[in-house]
Amino acid sequence: MIIIKVGGGKNINWDYVAADITSLVKDGKKVVIVHGASEKRDELASKLGIPTKTVVSPTGISSVLTDAAAIEVFLMAYSGLVNKTIVAKLLSHGVNAVGLSGVDGRLWQAKKKGEIMIKENEKIKLLRGNLTGRVEKINDRLIRLLVDHGYVPVISAPAISHESEIVNTDNDFATAVMAGSLGVSEVVYLFEAPGLLKDFQDKKSVIPSIKKDKLDEFMQFAEGRMKKKLLGVKKAFELGVKKIYFGDGRVKNPITNVLKGNGTLIS
Repeated sequence: MIIIKVGGGKNINWDYVAADITSLVKDGKKVVIVHGASEKRDELASKLGIPTKTVVSPTGISSVLTDAAAIEVFLMAYSGLVNKTIVAKLLSHGVNAVGLSGVDGRLWQAKKKGEIMIKENEKIKLLRGNLTGRVEKINDRLIRLLVDHGYVPVISAPAISHESEIVNTDNDFATAVMAGSLGVSEVVYLFEAPGLLKDFQDKKSVIPSIKKDKLDEFMQFAEGRMKKKLLGVKKAFELGVKKIYFGDGRVKNPITNVLKGNGTLIS
């Protein structure tokens, strides 16, 4: 089994991704897809007059501020519009896809944070009422039931809390926990870059390989969301994943390419 985590950028080419997944499935590979929808969420939020707000942790990690209104937009974008569009795209390529959110069947069960510490104007503040959570438990039986019967699960946030409340969650961390729960040895991350870049402005500065025990040394090259992605990678290795690939989701054969070494391999 392999997990393909695809980012939510507007330039991800889902025809290319779907064609590659079709080939994997035909070769007998069991595939689980996790996807983002950040671009569509922000677009929808702006149209609705409730633009996305971000906060920064004391350690410099940015995240989306999630209140009740933001959760509604999140559901519309992630588990609604984007999830079903991806499922339809995969079906058009002959992939027997099933769309799910982390809420369905308690697929991703999370510990609600409720209160978080943020840094604002060089001051550390306590923020209450934030509807976020960190995934702790996976309904791996549901995933195995689907893949064992020939389906490809297409999964997105949000998650469900232990108290049965819908909460926003970090997709990359959830992917890591799911990989560990399923005993997956390989995870492919596709996004709008050819790999982890040494210089964010230089698309040719791809770092081809990283040893997992040296991962902290490369955190300095992580810009924006990439910091959270690397934290998710660290968690995945803690839970038994052997290889993680970073590749470009905008090019033809994106999965095949990255598995052949065109991207960043972390092992």
